[in-house]
Amino acid sequence: MKLLKTILFGTTLAAGAALFMGTSAHADEAYTVQSGDTLSTISQKYVGDNSLIQTIAEANSISNIHLIFSGQELTIPTGEQAAAPVATQTPVEPVQETAPVVETPVVEQAPVVEQAPATEVAVSTGTNDAKEWIAQKESSGSYTATNGRYIGRYQLDSSYLNGDYSAANQERVAEQYVASRYGSWDAAKAFWLANGWY
Repeated sequence: MKLLKTILFGTTLAAGAALFMGTSAHADEAYTVQSGDTLSTISQKYVGDNSLIQTIAEANSISNIHLIFSGQELTIPTGEQAAAPVATQTPVEPVQETAPVVETPVVEQAPVVEQAPATEVAVSTGTNDAKEWIAQKESSGSYTATNGRYIGRYQLDSSYLNGDYSAANQERVAEQYVASRYGSWDAAKAFWLANGWY
């Protein structure tokens, strides 16, 4: 009987020690949102990908993952729950510094009849349709539409426009933005249809 008690006590003690030693307490980290940050960029800083976005949003009671503010204090979960992959992840805006790889749908383009001058971008009718479609979805086609920091016909971030909200600058910046980020207006429209923004 004494041997049974000794074995039982030793087993309980060993299990308790293993539980104590095996459970590493990870403290969550505090992070202050900087200008230009998104949940995507913050997740990239901590784990190198977008896998923490939903976890950060849940830990900080963020209902709209596209809306955080400069100076906002966030708790970044760094424990094992942060390492577990999120089953359903809402797509978010990719990191601005590196252009995302977007599969461009195959679109047959009408041949361009005239040679476009070097300063103009030659586009097909399908591309013009996609561009107009995005403008209508974003601002009903208005160059004066505003939504917080998003300005004009294509609802571009005001920092992209550098204080020049003229129609000509909006068109020029929108072309540059779409070309660098998506490659074409058709690809931008496909991304918009999949995510609700471009």
